[in-house]
Amino acid sequence: MTKHKDEAEFQKKLEEQETAINDYTNLLKRLQADFENYIKRAEKEKEEFTIYSTHKLVGKLLTIMDDFEKALNVAKQNDGEISKGLEMIYKQMKKTLDEEGVKSIVTIGQKFDPFKHEVVDIVHGEHDEIIVDEIQKGYMLKEKVIRPSKVRISKILEVKRNES
Repeated sequence: MTKHKDEAEFQKKLEEQETAINDYTNLLKRLQADFENYIKRAEKEKEEFTIYSTHKLVGKLLTIMDDFEKALNVAKQNDGEISKGLEMIYKQMKKTLDEEGVKSIVTIGQKFDPFKHEVVDIVHGEHDEIIVDEIQKGYMLKEKVIRPSKVRISKILEVKRNES
């Protein structure tokens, strides 16, 4: 009887150890998967940080671009020679921003998108929420809006009928 009891105890301990081994193996697999996910997340965050680290600088440059465009338009009307020089500088600055992934947001004729556009005025029109005028250009850095476009949209005005 002692032999069977010893075998049963041995079998029980063996099963407990196999269960513990399986538990530790599963835990190790979960930790390994979590660590791999952490590495992927960290790489993605690092990549996003690199892309958007210039966000603040680009925002300041866009304000300068706006003023530059206005000056260029005035110069074209008043002095052709000055406008040629300003236009060269403007094209160079625009090219640099393009190379960094800065693109202007297309507005006129587009449907209003609250993630890309900011409404500053609404006018009566034949179409609902279509952009009819751009007050200030908006820009995106890669896929992120860094400055929404300020726009005027059309709205179909409903006429209330007096039912008597």
